[in-house]
Parts: sequence; C-alpha cells; structure tokens
Amino acid sequence: MSSNEYLAVVNAGAGSARPDVVEAVVGELGRSGDVELRRTGSLDDLRAALLGADGRRLVVMGGDGSLHAALQLLWDAGATRAVGPLGIVPLGTGNDLARSLRLPLDPVAAARVVTTGHPRGLELLVDSQDRITVNTVHAGIGASATAKAQRLKKGLGAAAYPVGAAWAGVSAGKGFRLRVEVDGQVVAPGQEPVLMVGIGIGGTIGGGAPLVPGADPHDGVADVVVSTSTGPLARLGFAVGLRRGVHVERQDVTTAAGKVVEITAESGTFRLNSDGEVTGPQTRERFEMHADVWHVLCP
Repeated sequence: MSSNEYLAVVNAGAGSARPDVVEAVVGELGRSGDVELRRTGSLDDLRAALLGADGRRLVVMGGDGSLHAALQLLWDAGATRAVGPLGIVPLGTGNDLARSLRLPLDPVAAARVVTTGHPRGLELLVDSQDRITVNTVHAGIGASATAKAQRLKKGLGAAAYPVGAAWAGVSAGKGFRLRVEVDGQVVAPGQEPVLMVGIGIGGTIGGGAPLVPGADPHDGVADVVVSTSTGPLARLGFAVGLRRGVHVERQDVTTAAGKVVEITAESGTFRLNSDGEVTGPQTRERFEMHADVWHVLCP
C-alpha cells in the first residue's frame, strides 16, 4: 500500500460535503502525494470505490452514517483489514466516532492526520443479521423517536425530530419490557420497564452526548448502559444527566461490559438505532464484539 497515494471518497449527495471544504481536504492530502477524489452517488458506487483502491490509501470523508455504510460494505466483502488503515475526515453533523478516536473535527486538520498518523486497530459490533455498528447502537425511546422523525421528515423538515421525540415519549408509555444479558449474565431481567439500552464502541451520540462514558473503541469489549428511568421526573433527570455524562451514577441506571450482548422483548417489540440507521420492529437481537478487525489512522 502506498502511503503517498490517496483515494478520497465522499458522498456526492451529502449536504455537509461542501465543495470548498472537500477542495481544501484534497489540497491538504495533495501536499504529501497524489490524490483521486471519488464522489459516490449510490452504495454500488461506494462499493466500487472501496474495493478498487488498488493499493492507495483510502480516505472516507463524511460522518458516522458514511462510515457505517463504508464498513458495512467492507465487512460484507470480507475486506475490512485488506484495504489497510483508513483515513477519516469528519464531515457529518455529529461525528461521534471521530470524537471517540480524538480525531480533529476540523476537516483540514483531520486530513493532516491521514498523512502523518499511526494505524490503530478498532472493533466492530455485529448483530445476528450481520449488520455492523461502528460507534453505538441503542434500543428504546431514542430509536423509537428517530424512527418516527424519519417518517415525519418529508412533511415537517427539521421540526420532525422534536415532534418524533415527543411522540415516542407518549407512545413508549411506561417503557419497554426488555431482558438484557451481557456474556450470559442478566443485567435487566425484563420485569421492570426499560427506557433505553445503549451499547457502545465509541462513547457518544448526537454530536457529543456521552451515552456510554469511558467506552474505548480499541479495547475489544462492548460497554452497556441500561436505564429504567421510566417515570416523568426520572426521564427528565436521565436526560439532564446524559448531557453531562453523569446519568450512569443514577440508581436506576446499570452498566456492564462484555463481548456478547443479547436483548429480548418480554412483550411487544423494539427498534434499534445503529449509527443513526433505524431497524424495523423486532423481538430479539444478539450482538457480538469483533476486536481489531479494521484500522484507522489516528494522531
């Protein structure tokens, strides 16, 4: 693999990928080698770009959703390690994995890390349907709110997200009857309603909210947070604590860590939000941590 030849990949339809920013990133990469910029318009385009680097350093320009799409395609192709260490230039709204990796959020500074950084091994969380998570996956009220917002977005635009959150808060009622096991040990038996279950590789969601404080994307284990903060005041307290990362100190929040996490609905269904992608309703899911299966250039 050539360290001074780069294939920079960016989603042509991403509103955050402004031409001036992309040009500045390419210019910074070009200070140390030859750069080809590939604008992708579909998953087929992205797959062709990722698997056609021909020994050049791959640089993914985008947010958590872009990284999720890229790693899913590489995982499906069995090529997460074969493509070599990836460069990441955060161009998303939240950029939560970049935050966990302590990458610069300034795109040009991040491009500089691509040319000077060192490869570090990262983990992936893989569910029973071979869907991957690169940062966090959560079940409960947050996933339900996102699902509702996505359905409302066409008509309401940005207002869809607070409306979706309000709807989820009402429709969730007293919470979700979820049984949670980590490495075979019961963390939540499913008898007490759950507000949210968070599983983290990286620690934050939504542009810095520390859902899973202290999660380390290099340690090979999944960090789990289970909240039973289902009453009105408890929900408010959990939300306030979440913004500061102190929610894990609450008596109605349990934490655990392990390599296998299982979530089972004792009644009803739940959705999952993995790196911003929301699943349909389901009743059971199993997640397994795969350590050191891809590499990223870090400071």
